[in-house]
Amino acid sequence: MSKENNHLKSPDLLPVSYAGKKIGSLGFMIMWVGMAVVLAAFAIGGAGVESLPLGMVILAALIGCIAIGFFITIIGDIGIEHGLSFPVYMRAPFGTVGTHIPSVVRGLAASFWFGINTFFGATAINGILFVLFSFDNWFLCFMIFAFVQLLNTALGIKAIERFADLAAPIIILISIWIFSTLSGSAAEQGRNVWVWVENPASGGAAVTAFFIVIFSIMGFWATLAADIPTISRFIKAPKYERNWFKRNKASLLGSVVAMPLAQTFIVVIGAVSFIAVSNYDPIIALQEAASGLVLVVLLVMIVFAQWSTNIAANLVPAATIFSNVGGPKVPFWVGVFMAGIAGSVVQPWNLFDILIPVLLIVGGILSAIVGILFTDYYLLRKRRVNVYDLYKNNGQYKYLNGFNVAGFIAWIVGGVAAYFLTNYSFIVGFVVGGGTYYVLAKYWWFRKYQQAEIEDPDDEKYLGITVGRDWDVDGNQQSEKTIMEKGS
Repeated sequence: MSKENNHLKSPDLLPVSYAGKKIGSLGFMIMWVGMAVVLAAFAIGGAGVESLPLGMVILAALIGCIAIGFFITIIGDIGIEHGLSFPVYMRAPFGTVGTHIPSVVRGLAASFWFGINTFFGATAINGILFVLFSFDNWFLCFMIFAFVQLLNTALGIKAIERFADLAAPIIILISIWIFSTLSGSAAEQGRNVWVWVENPASGGAAVTAFFIVIFSIMGFWATLAADIPTISRFIKAPKYERNWFKRNKASLLGSVVAMPLAQTFIVVIGAVSFIAVSNYDPIIALQEAASGLVLVVLLVMIVFAQWSTNIAANLVPAATIFSNVGGPKVPFWVGVFMAGIAGSVVQPWNLFDILIPVLLIVGGILSAIVGILFTDYYLLRKRRVNVYDLYKNNGQYKYLNGFNVAGFIAWIVGGVAAYFLTNYSFIVGFVVGGGTYYVLAKYWWFRKYQQAEIEDPDDEKYLGITVGRDWDVDGNQQSEKTIMEKGS
């Protein structure tokens, strides 16, 4: 094997085999419960009840969550079918070198979210220690909390699932407690959380506010919708299953059932926090509404929530991306600590009010990548992928010096459109980016650089788990028949 090819064949980036898929339906649902508890969701809820009653905010949140959940599942099939991570498959629509540019944008966004969520969790830890021991040093809490999360993530994907198993039930139970506590606090002020609205909107303004809640949620999760293959490659799925819904059952249960329920409830907590103390930050709300041991237990939920969210939604995707850029010299655990450092040096405690809107804009721009991935995988390649060439510098995905120009033009066009229509950025970026890529790739780029799976649409050659195949790209390429016999 040549040294040149080794760069693309870092052990942490090879296709995950059938035996390597360790996350079941329940495990993925539990992971989503942890990932759903994020500061942005609280903020969306708080902003929503400024102009809409809580019931309308809940309906909008459910619609947005279910919609983005379907997009996440659709893109997640890349990981389930072929065992490929996000930065590896991105070599198809962007090139073996070009993949690094959009991937690093996503990796940095994930790293910055890690910093923000760690700061959020550190303030909760500091609050706990202050109540119990009168200790007050949030920066020390930040450093220790960050290190513990990085160490946990570096242990690997199964360790992440085990932690989520512990965190999820605690998060659910204490979330209910927080809702009850804050609702009671609001009631004491004469505010019924179900009817109180600070500045009620009506007519067209109410419709606009309703859609802003929907697309805010979709825009926020656009980043994970793009790189969900990094997680979904570890999700269990049946071999030889051609029915898309049956093959993606575990993914659907997590992204379209568990996530909408958990995420919507977190949006509600942010809304009730705002109603109770005019601040969507539940840490501030709880410190005003509770005290003593009750406050400590409630703040523990915040800590667990940020921990589980950071591991699955931020550190794993970022570390995988950084490992892809660095090759074998940057194994997964090194990528984890790179993400942690990047998320800390931006000093999220100083840039907090700036980072949130910036990262939401980045999410909108990345929605164009979701559209490009959908078009490339479903509409052009019909789910067939010449996986072996994804790991060759001189294979079909080399294109023009490692760049797929069609992908970059589509990303720029879709990203710009999403930027100027921020309130509807996900749909705009998805449609414009995906549509532009379809035209450019089909009628221009792929005529210059022919793709084997498009020219010869053979399921037995280019599908993965559907035909019982484990992709072996590390020098032991066996015939499809042999591989299928082993898997039967």
